[in-house]
Amino acid sequence: MISIDLASQVPLATQIEQALRCAIAIGEIVPEQELPAVRQLAGDLEVNFNTVARAYRALETSGLVQTSRGRGTFVSAVVEVDKTRALNRALAGIRQALADARLAGVKKQEIEAILSEEAAAFWRR
Repeated sequence: MISIDLASQVPLATQIEQALRCAIAIGEIVPEQELPAVRQLAGDLEVNFNTVARAYRALETSGLVQTSRGRGTFVSAVVEVDKTRALNRALAGIRQALADARLAGVKKQEIEAILSEEAAAFWRR
């Protein structure tokens, strides 16, 4: 379902949250679908269950999932995300990625081509 990078400087819980957020956004995980149990996903990813629980709590706080004690965690039937907050979050991520790319010597044209391809692929799904 998702993968994480143990060598990344991005916290594991954040990686898990971002991967699940993306899977929900592209319809890989659909509304009302149950997410794996915290302990199950933690075992699959070989991380502490508290790490997965932190990611699930972040998703719940943002309204993307709902947890029902004893039943599990499900993607919300109606996902409503604040557009302004979403755009600000996207812009922050894009700025960070652009800074990293520029520091690595990546040319502007290369980045523009990559962003265009990724956006097209993302909205095509």
